Amino acid sequence: DIPADEFFVGYRETALAADEILEAIRLPLPLDDQVFRAYKVSKRFDQDISAVIGAYALTIRNGTVEKARIAYGGMAATPARAPSCEDMLEGSPWTPEMAMGAGAMIDTDFSPISDFRASDSYRSRVAASLFRRLHAETTASGQATDVMAL
Repeated sequence: DIPADEFFVGYRETALAADEILEAIRLPLPLDDQVFRAYKVSKRFDQDISAVIGAYALTIRNGTVEKARIAYGGMAATPARAPSCEDMLEGSPWTPEMAMGAGAMIDTDFSPISDFRASDSYRSRVAASLFRRLHAETTASGQATDVMAL
């Protein structure tokens, strides 16, 4: 057993030993007061490697983010969490301004790569803009209330 954020150790390298195989992936189901979203951005929808992938698990009560787990793929050699974004959100109101502020923290957490799929600046802008989509999908009329698993 290994936590997901320790599984990838380098580009196309995992923590698996030569004689090990991946047998199962255990993901906890969202609790009643959590919301989970994942967004893939790629040139083609199906069968395409993403330029950016964002995964968000938020616990929001009374319009305040109590817990945030945020991770991105395509922003570095391996998928990784965004600790500065998480820290900024936790304990803060879930407002459009806070979502944009958390998106601005992407550059603190990552130095995106440039390759044939996307430039580093494109990846930064897309990753930041995904927070606006997340906010829009998890609020009614721009004001967060208790968010139930959708």
